[in-house]
Amino acid sequence: MSTMTDTPAVPLEFKRRAHDAVHDVQLRKNFRGAMDFLMAKRAAQFTDIDEREQLRAFGNRVRARALSKLPELLERLEAKLTRNGVKVHWAETVEEANAIVHDIVQAHAAKKVIKGKSMVSEEMEMNHYLEGHGVDCLESDMGEFIVQLGKEKPSHIIMPAIHLNAGQVASLFHDKLEVDYTEDVDRLIQIGRETLRRKFFEADIGVSGVNFAVAETGSLLLVENEGNGRMSTTVPPVHIAVTGIEKVVENLRDVVPLLSLLTRSATGQPITTYVNLISGPRKANELDGPREVHLVLLDNGRSQAFADGELRQTLNCIRCGACMNHCPVYTRIGGHAYGTVYPGPIGKIISPHMLGLEETKDLPSASSMCGACGEVCPVKIPIPALLRRLREEAVRPPEETPHHMRGQGAKYSATERLVWKAWRKLNTSPALYKAFGYAGTRLRGLMPAKLGPWTEHHAPPKLAARSLHEMARDHLGED
Repeated sequence: MSTMTDTPAVPLEFKRRAHDAVHDVQLRKNFRGAMDFLMAKRAAQFTDIDEREQLRAFGNRVRARALSKLPELLERLEAKLTRNGVKVHWAETVEEANAIVHDIVQAHAAKKVIKGKSMVSEEMEMNHYLEGHGVDCLESDMGEFIVQLGKEKPSHIIMPAIHLNAGQVASLFHDKLEVDYTEDVDRLIQIGRETLRRKFFEADIGVSGVNFAVAETGSLLLVENEGNGRMSTTVPPVHIAVTGIEKVVENLRDVVPLLSLLTRSATGQPITTYVNLISGPRKANELDGPREVHLVLLDNGRSQAFADGELRQTLNCIRCGACMNHCPVYTRIGGHAYGTVYPGPIGKIISPHMLGLEETKDLPSASSMCGACGEVCPVKIPIPALLRRLREEAVRPPEETPHHMRGQGAKYSATERLVWKAWRKLNTSPALYKAFGYAGTRLRGLMPAKLGPWTEHHAPPKLAARSLHEMARDHLGED
């Protein structure tokens, strides 16, 4: 089992972690089986290719329309939510978001917080932050609960503990919860639920994410399969929802195609077990629900992506995880190797905006560019094209163009640029090309045995004694 702790990973160490993961036989076996299962589930839901492509195109238009009106829709959402009795907070950074949450916790003298699944709270490192301020923060999603017990980070957007098999979870429960060892999956889930059930009633505050925020009605929509989201948002007296500013949609009917795309792409289900619509706190004539509801809208680099017409498409993401499930790189190294909250293809294009290219410069290059991620994305995000763009930004000198994003030029090398200029000159000058070919064949014995990382796993190239042009001339009898 991984020994990753609550200390945030450093994306700059990607290459070392990827190397270790590739040599972890059990990890690769776990991921291979899980990805094959998820790909098959998705394929079974999209048997009609025409229907699938029409729905993807529709989903893309819905998201593009929402982003084209993003400032307006966010203001409309705030107005509707405020009218419904929800308190709306704006945070530019994760530090501001955590401070807002902490202020709410302090205002209620809360000591126990229970969380439904939320990737934005992972962005914020909310658990770590609250624990540092004396507040117990417990994950109630089963996958999140497992990785929290193991002091790990989620390795997948939808299935946080997908890197563990039943035996590893059984050992974890036996050690941490002091229960009998069993690898029966149903029994393991029951043990987790028995542990969590009483915690909902002990919590002072419940925290959740948001799948879609509807500007038309001022509603927060949350999908789930376990019921922990509904418990976290209704049992504690205070509910705090945290989400990125890009999750807003214009109206309620827009949610219908997006829900179909999300659930079928993520878990291979036509619909999840629970679809929760939250439009305000408990009213005077209602018997249950929180007395107070807050929404924290987080930027954290999203405005940077929004400001660029091409990179804005990154914000179309509905967090289904399909790109990860079909990615040959993610399947072999797992989520922890990336060192970021969002791993896999979507993480490679969104993390640079959140952390800067100086911290994530290796991620856009960690791709085979096979195109599978773009083909399966339910809202047609052109992930390969965005990866190419980020690679360009990483090597583009900041002084050449205005700063498109933080960390631009993080991989710039004057030596590498000089080499490519020489390469261009060589391949555009017939005389130079001919001279270089002649010298290369005659001096082939000087070829070094080591050529950087290439020769770690490959034999060095061997130049021929004569060039193809020379042999062709001899064959044709030309001088």
